[in-house]
Amino acid sequence: MKRWLCMFLILPIFAQDPLSGIQVGEGLPPDLEFVYKSGLTFLAATQTQAGNWPDNYGGQPGVVGICTLALLASGEDPNYGPYKDTVKRAAEFIVSQQDPNTGYIGNSMYNHGFATLALAELYGHLREPDVSVPLKKAIDLILKSQEQNPKGGWRYTPTSKDADSTVSGAQMVALFAAKNAGLEIPEKAFERGLEYFKTCRGDDGGIGYTNNRGGNATRTAIASLSFSLANDYESEDSKKIFEYLRSNRDGSSSYVYYHFYYMAQALFQGDMDEWRVWNRQTVELFKATQQENGSWNGSRGASFSTGSALLAMALNYRMMPIYER
Repeated sequence: MKRWLCMFLILPIFAQDPLSGIQVGEGLPPDLEFVYKSGLTFLAATQTQAGNWPDNYGGQPGVVGICTLALLASGEDPNYGPYKDTVKRAAEFIVSQQDPNTGYIGNSMYNHGFATLALAELYGHLREPDVSVPLKKAIDLILKSQEQNPKGGWRYTPTSKDADSTVSGAQMVALFAAKNAGLEIPEKAFERGLEYFKTCRGDDGGIGYTNNRGGNATRTAIASLSFSLANDYESEDSKKIFEYLRSNRDGSSSYVYYHFYYMAQALFQGDMDEWRVWNRQTVELFKATQQENGSWNGSRGASFSTGSALLAMALNYRMMPIYER
């Protein structure tokens, strides 16, 4: 695998503020930097020496992956700066949770997908530990899992014969990130993944869980993001999916932070004007609901809630390659 020469690619329309190091141009929403840094401070302060977080979901490698992405997404360097040790410990934890023979990370494909995404964004940038071999093994497992799946998607385990749109979305984004990182990913893998999403699309464009019924905004955002990352904006499926998303972007979800995480990326990729409106509202919401210690509350633990909330705002920085447009 070739090494990545530049990990963090910055869109050229954004100039850099030499004092703060943040990206300016369109301008960041008021107080975003304070809100974001407060969240990072919470993650750094509460991380265990093992590299995970001590709440009910913080020991899962997928959640550790989300927190790692939140650190990287605003330009934090995993080799220098105040959060370098936080990132290194998180990376070490993710690698420690991988089966060295199969490449499987954690105990579900949810965990595997988000953990692999974090490794892909770290690849070529983190000096120690070297994540190239764990990343390659993790990607190989995703590809092998899809190959034996008659639906062309993924579900809870690598050997599942059925699929659902949420687990499939996590694997698709990980594959796109790995491709951006320089790994060779067969185009057939992306094509089969998108074909699976098409089978979940209802007539109104909404994406169902395992079929084309009961579409909602969160799952539709996952599918829309996948089509956008494949540079498919013009097909009938892509257009209908995004139109559903546009009409239902403020819909409620029982997985609130998961919803915001995917909605931010889908709108950013699909329509910048839509994203700008949604982004201002989102930053204000998270500013108002952030706890004094910098975290956000949620039923799945402070680490998952905080990492996901930060990633919903991270597109303001445009730092991670998967956040290119």
